[in-house]
Amino acid sequence: MVKKIIAAVILITLLTVAIVQAVDKKPEKQSDTAKEASAQTNGLTIGAKAPDFELKTLTGETVKLSDLKGKKVILNFWATWCGPCKKEMPEMEKFFKQADKNITILAVNIDPQLDVKGFANEYKITFPILLDKDDQVNKTYQVISIPTTYFIDSDGLIQNKLVGSMKLDDMVNFTGKLK
Repeated sequence: MVKKIIAAVILITLLTVAIVQAVDKKPEKQSDTAKEASAQTNGLTIGAKAPDFELKTLTGETVKLSDLKGKKVILNFWATWCGPCKKEMPEMEKFFKQADKNITILAVNIDPQLDVKGFANEYKITFPILLDKDDQVNKTYQVISIPTTYFIDSDGLIQNKLVGSMKLDDMVNFTGKLK
């Protein structure tokens, strides 16, 4: 009987030690890759710094987001075959023509292998169209559906995100809230 009690006490002690160690276990240190992935995911939250990029326009000029610091930026992701994108383009052009000079539109096209120049001519677009040939900016901004638009303030911080077709009122409203 005494042996059984001693065995039970030892067993309970071992279980207690195992439970305490499991609860007190400190999280493992994150690898650099995990940190980068976490930063990319968290980097697109409202109030975060907009990831920098550099793309060519339809006319071959280079545009770098960080060069626009001090301006408010509407960063729009779209494709030529996208119905809602086609619907918002005239609204964006109207906004661009009436907007303050401190506001710029960057329309990042995600299907540059198609006739983007023909699309721009058909819709009479005069704001910059950027070509994301390697799909890197699209991935960096984690665009899942198009159109997707980010509103970036003059300090380069993301202040809003709109998924779906924009109307003129949306652009006026969201840019009006940017500093």
